[in-house]
Amino acid sequence: MTTSARSGQRLSLWVGGVALAGVLLATNGLFNIVAGLSAIFTDDVFVTTRSGALVLDVTSWGWVHLVLGLVLLGTGIALFTGNRWARLVAVTAVTVNMVSQLMAMPAYPAWSLLIIALDVAILWAVIVHGEELAS
Repeated sequence: MTTSARSGQRLSLWVGGVALAGVLLATNGLFNIVAGLSAIFTDDVFVTTRSGALVLDVTSWGWVHLVLGLVLLGTGIALFTGNRWARLVAVTAVTVNMVSQLMAMPAYPAWSLLIIALDVAILWAVIVHGEELAS
């Protein structure tokens, strides 16, 4: 535990965890930007099932991931300010990202599960210990 110079409050070591969440959020945004660009430039994805092969057009999801990635990147950078609005936007954007990854799971199952796991870690750090970063 350390003591904040501004408020005299005792801070936990999770201040570093929230800073890590900001870095992970920005990194997650970069991942979404890359995945979005990949989906935009690769029009069709083939998914094999028991009953045959499906051809999925993932271009529209590419645009969703690209825009969401830009929001996540900006929010990850803004999270370092410790402002309440940055934490609220982070929670909202990460929740939307989790839903979008769930929808993209048929095309990219392993990738979607990895990003959802990162999102859970980010949410936990921001929600539980986000106030400590402000002080």
